[in-house]
Amino acid sequence: MKYAAKKLAALLATMLAVSFLAFAAFQVVAGDPATDRLGTEATPQRVAELRHEMGLDRPFLVQYGSWLGGFVTGDPGQSYSGGPVADLLSARLPVTLALSLMAFALTLALALPLGLRSVRRGGRLEVAVNTVANQFLMALPPFFTGILLTWLFSILLHWFRHGAFPGFSADVGGSLWYLLFPAVALAIPRVAQTVRMLRSTVLAEMDKDYVRTAIARGNDRSGVLYRHVLKNSLVPVVTFLAQTMAEIVAGSIVVEQVFNLPGLGRLLLTSISGRDYPTVQAIVVILALWVVLANTAADLINRFIDPRLGGART
Repeated sequence: MKYAAKKLAALLATMLAVSFLAFAAFQVVAGDPATDRLGTEATPQRVAELRHEMGLDRPFLVQYGSWLGGFVTGDPGQSYSGGPVADLLSARLPVTLALSLMAFALTLALALPLGLRSVRRGGRLEVAVNTVANQFLMALPPFFTGILLTWLFSILLHWFRHGAFPGFSADVGGSLWYLLFPAVALAIPRVAQTVRMLRSTVLAEMDKDYVRTAIARGNDRSGVLYRHVLKNSLVPVVTFLAQTMAEIVAGSIVVEQVFNLPGLGRLLLTSISGRDYPTVQAIVVILALWVVLANTAADLINRFIDPRLGGART
């Protein structure tokens, strides 16, 4: 419990620092939002009135405290394009969240059995073929894979209609089916990376003395692999999977454009092009939270796997 409390405190401190930096950075980059909104109609008096209305005439730390309090309570401010930022996020966040979780689930479902199979079987030719295929799949950019999947399954086979994402409120099943294809595009290179990571980690563990001794005593190689080697190999794999989760979220920004999905990726790009900085900074903090949560979960899982991590058990 003490270790978990420390990790939670570190998570909160990290997110506090990220939120402060994001807010400060966009305050500098944005220039004067009141002048931007008024455009050619900007006069000193109207700019001053709008700055007061937007709360921009308050001290910086007061503005940050107000924004942070609103963000924590679900109100990250008003979009410059009109309407609450929370409404924009609530409409887009479920799409990106479902896409990322589906891609991560596919990565786990495919990479773990393939990685273990690559350890247990294969002659020189099979190993060489698997290595080449693995390198090829790792090099495939998700956006290019997404274009190929769209061409094959939408244009040729008509398994889904590109650009016709129904939305979860209208059709949950149809939405999940549509998300399957961008999830595959995101998962393919991650599967190849995870297979390679798992194979190298397990093979390194198999070369240790305790494994040789167990096999020399007549224990089945597969039994030793699943009972002992796999558990001892999981710590670096879990850490790698946390990084994979963060990469999937980053990759979804581009893949959403390929499949015309109304997720955070499209909202982020349109907000940047429209200089809608309150929306951009809210998305940046959400993405940072996602990454920090993934790494914190990995640390807690690793501590459960190996209690020696992070110091003595308390």
